[in-house]
Amino acid sequence: MQLIKLNATDSTNAYLKRLLPDSSLTDFTVVMAKEQLKGKGQMGAVWESEAGKNLTVSVLKNELHLVADDFFALNICVSLAVYDVLKAYQVPNLSIKWPNDILSGTSKICGILIENLLSGGQINTAVIGIGLNVNQTNFGNVENASSLKLILGKNFELDELLHALVESLKRNFLKMKAEPAMKLWQAYEEVLFRKDKPSTFENRDGELFMGFIRGISPKGKLVIALEDNILQEFDIKEVKLLY
Repeated sequence: MQLIKLNATDSTNAYLKRLLPDSSLTDFTVVMAKEQLKGKGQMGAVWESEAGKNLTVSVLKNELHLVADDFFALNICVSLAVYDVLKAYQVPNLSIKWPNDILSGTSKICGILIENLLSGGQINTAVIGIGLNVNQTNFGNVENASSLKLILGKNFELDELLHALVESLKRNFLKMKAEPAMKLWQAYEEVLFRKDKPSTFENRDGELFMGFIRGISPKGKLVIALEDNILQEFDIKEVKLLY
């Protein structure tokens, strides 16, 4: 594993992307930073992390050869890799909140941001950003945030966690190549937060509605059963699951 350790950077994803044109980085090259000055999550959300307390990394994955329409398989692969590591550490009540937040109970402990580089209609390279709350215990006004230390009551070694995470990513990418896509999809849906439970959602106009999460479409959209059991698909810009 090629590891680049930084004291601070704007974001590990941005740093890794800047290295790509001018270097021949090996598969699973990792950029790890003690502090991200402009860390970001899904939909441009700001990811705030206390310096030196958490795992803020980006991992390079080459030679994916994925059809662009299959981008969500990559999301599933990475989400399950993180889930598997946290399960091995016996984090309780784990689930994946669509599309790729990892929760313990209703508290978010990990966010994932994958940026794909397309070539000829294929995703050949991906920069996988992972922010895992580890030893931070104060999240200010951030709602529904927690950490491994708050949940399990002890400090964790960041380098050990990183090693476990990269090994899990390698295993899951091998599975993605070797196993039918449906098997990976089913594993993801089995641990999906609020699946088959009555839930409240907010649409892009700020209107609230009730429904049941039934699964994920082949394009990665959230499938929600509405009134009269009508199934409707929503992408990430169209709906927000409220706690």
